[in-house]
Amino acid sequence: MTRSRTDRTLRTWLLSVVMWAIAVLFALPLVWMISASLKRNIDVFTLPVTWIPDPVRWVNYADVWAGDPPLLRYFGNSLIVATAAVTGELFTSSLAGYAFARMRFKGRDRLFLLYIATSIVPTQLLLVPRFMFFQAVGLYDTLWALILPSMFTVFGTFLMRQHFSAVPGELAEAARIDGAGEWSIYWRIYLPMAKPVLAALAILGFVWSWNSYETPLIMLSTDENYTLPVGLTRFVDGDGGLAGGLSMAAATSSVVPMIIVFLVFQRQFLSALSRTGLK
Repeated sequence: MTRSRTDRTLRTWLLSVVMWAIAVLFALPLVWMISASLKRNIDVFTLPVTWIPDPVRWVNYADVWAGDPPLLRYFGNSLIVATAAVTGELFTSSLAGYAFARMRFKGRDRLFLLYIATSIVPTQLLLVPRFMFFQAVGLYDTLWALILPSMFTVFGTFLMRQHFSAVPGELAEAARIDGAGEWSIYWRIYLPMAKPVLAALAILGFVWSWNSYETPLIMLSTDENYTLPVGLTRFVDGDGGLAGGLSMAAATSSVVPMIIVFLVFQRQFLSALSRTGLK
């Protein structure tokens, strides 16, 4: 008994060491970025790496927020795109997921499989048709060219459909007997029960939209409409090379909203799980 307990303690200790090693390995790029954001441009890529900057240049953050190129404008554009895209994705995905899971209509399952099958088309193949479409309708080089495609996602619909399929159908039947319509059943009964899934989808959608680089690079052409990932490439020195310190300061600033969104939705996620468990 004592030897078994000792073996479990040893395995737990070894597992903890391995997990800490992996965590440190994944955290190193973030630590390097924060360290580089406080260095002079000429010190960023010197070897061996100096983890503690000397001197510490806090002024890098003041320069990127108040200087040119306008990080504040890039930041605002990304915030508008990510917020609108996530809001639209949550609404359309939950509505489509409810329809595919709970509503009865001819060809429902085939239509759902056809919709899921569209996910095998590489995103890169859709960029040219999207570019031509938004140029034809006059939305090229506007934030709508980024927001509209992100409001409809196959992954979100699939996730919500799977969640609504697992909810007992007796709830909807009882509501219909009481005279409730489909919209009322979706909005007042099923949607409040989907808070954990909506929170997870919101986190993933915000991160995907916030970090998107390829689509904004093709759909936007003027500096005032650039989002953060494209705008970060504008921080160059007098010779046209990358301004390492300023770029890392801007990149470090861009991480903050994602951390805030994760913390906010994580609390809602845990709260919803706790309420479900108590019931």
